[in-house]
Amino acid sequence: MQPLSFPEKGALIHEGRSLLTDVSLPAAVIDEGALAHNLAWMQRFADHHGAKLAPHGKTTMTPALFRRQLEAGAWGITLATATQCVAAFAHGVSRLLMANQLVGRPNMALIADIIERGAQFYCVVDGIANVQALGAFFAERGLTLPILIELGTDGGRCGVRNERELDALVAAIAGQPALALAGVEGYEGVIGDADPVAAVRAYGERLVATVMALRESGALAVEAPIVTASGSKWFDLIAEAFDRADLRNGYTPVLRPGCYVVHDHRLYRRAMAEVRARHPELQDELRPALSVFAHVQSLPEPGLAIVALGKRDISCDPDLPLALAHYRDGHATAPVSEWQVTHIMDQHVFVTLPAHADIAVGDVIAFGASHPCLTFDKWRQLLRVDDRLNVLDTMPTLF
Repeated sequence: MQPLSFPEKGALIHEGRSLLTDVSLPAAVIDEGALAHNLAWMQRFADHHGAKLAPHGKTTMTPALFRRQLEAGAWGITLATATQCVAAFAHGVSRLLMANQLVGRPNMALIADIIERGAQFYCVVDGIANVQALGAFFAERGLTLPILIELGTDGGRCGVRNERELDALVAAIAGQPALALAGVEGYEGVIGDADPVAAVRAYGERLVATVMALRESGALAVEAPIVTASGSKWFDLIAEAFDRADLRNGYTPVLRPGCYVVHDHRLYRRAMAEVRARHPELQDELRPALSVFAHVQSLPEPGLAIVALGKRDISCDPDLPLALAHYRDGHATAPVSEWQVTHIMDQHVFVTLPAHADIAVGDVIAFGASHPCLTFDKWRQLLRVDDRLNVLDTMPTLF
């Protein structure tokens, strides 16, 4: 007898390709139509604003999606950690922007290894001690490390807070021959203010003014310095700042949204509505592409369904999952707009139902969620499907 093989969750079990009848549910699913639309939409947006696109790969850590983003025109892929960068490089991503500080000799060694193998790599710095450690390590390896200065905000996350800190950091970098100052980086998603739109716009202007001042001072080591920011909520405001400064010539403005590739059904869908309100001239909008399908496993009392899905399968931060559709015998049934997720546990979702709901154990429900990053990292593979819910391929992740 051969050893028993065990599939990943969300795996095709039968020879057919139907998500509803041939896959071991729950399964994380990406709709090809919405995916293709989102890839083209965001690339077109960046191109229109004269910006490069370096999508944040930590959202998906899915090489198949990295390839699609690069094929659509992305300049590079953004990552958050040294190991993520190595994984992306091993799967064909040659330009890597690590929007984080590179700290610790083992992590520096990982990056040095991929630079020696041809990676074009950038990371960020915001402190003199880190600059000195990086300078010493990469000098030992006989390599030059391109770096970006991170600009922070009071009460925010990382980054220099003021001009005094900036000047001291620039001077420290100048004293490290193994480091090449290539531009300025920031992240506007942590800005908290009574008027967040105004605050993000001001931050974008600060980023642009800083990179221009550094170039004027002769501190930069590259001809077309990078200026980069933008998560998935305020990307339009950062693009505005790039546009107003007319950075198309002489600079490399880079937008870094990540969640756009599959969008979502709540958090970023609301953010997209705000983008459309600020820019009514935009054609169309991003579309939710990611959902998770699961079986109804119990109907323990009237008006309540328990679904075989939980925190280990789908994000519940900052919102509970949203019931999208109901299927029986491979076919969609009546709308589920009145079905409400009220509670989620490790492997169970509670769905309250109206009295007239027609539901049975073994039926399938599709769910949407907020913040796709926190759904992707629960899966070792996702299924890409067509509009008939036929599985087109299986996409491994690298978490």
